[in-house]
Amino acid sequence: MTDPQPPAAACGCARDGGGGAILDTSWSPPGRIRLSFTFRSCSHANDISQNLLPDTTVRILLIEDYALLRTAVEARLRQEGYAVDATGEGDEGLWLATENPYSLVILDLTLPKLDGLEVLKAVRRIGRDTGVIITTARDTVADRIRGLDSGADDYLVKPFSLDELMARIRVQLRRINGRRDPVLRVGDIEVDQSSRIASRAGTALELTAKEFALIELLALRSGQIVSRSDIWEQLYDFAEETDSNVIDVFVTRLRKKLEAGGLPRVIHTRRGLGYMLSKPN
Repeated sequence: MTDPQPPAAACGCARDGGGGAILDTSWSPPGRIRLSFTFRSCSHANDISQNLLPDTTVRILLIEDYALLRTAVEARLRQEGYAVDATGEGDEGLWLATENPYSLVILDLTLPKLDGLEVLKAVRRIGRDTGVIITTARDTVADRIRGLDSGADDYLVKPFSLDELMARIRVQLRRINGRRDPVLRVGDIEVDQSSRIASRAGTALELTAKEFALIELLALRSGQIVSRSDIWEQLYDFAEETDSNVIDVFVTRLRKKLEAGGLPRVIHTRRGLGYMLSKPN
């Protein structure tokens, strides 16, 4: 079964950007409309952006100019269940990184229009503490020191294994969440962020990538209400569109798998607020 797609953002105030300096929030790359820009452009921007752009969701920005590598990494990230935005240009990457609350940025250094180190320095200069993994062919010790001293959290030299990149991403996400153990535990539920396997009562669950991303988010915030907009931000890219009940469909599917064999309910609905994962009574 294929995963359902997310709802389109509905805001009658949406409009395109039109030129200006890269750090000017009124600017957007030609032909691109981002949710954060749309929200800033409408009269109720503050309410919408606070609801739909939470700091707790996992969204990754990939800035890589080599198209084949960018496509491969982007596909692998989606396969792992991450929401990802990708660009091949430094100036657009800087705009995206400063306009949206990414959990992690994967940053090439040799980029057209704006060098990757300049992107990194600009992001740090405005106070963004987003995790950054540099991926580059610049392999000297001096290059690595320069990248790390400029504010990168990790430095991976090309060519690299996608498996290693995924492992480094998981390390950074655990650091962001203040955890070292890759296994999240809520009652008899275990969510292994390294193997991307979730289980209940010792039995592994057969989950799609997005279903795993959903149980991972709920486990990270166990005992707390997670809104539908938070879940949407975790599971989907800004450009995707789908029916408005997609989150309810996902939760229903995940519940069925968690409750197989008559196990008690652990995902609870808080009407008008969202969902909460808690230990069974």
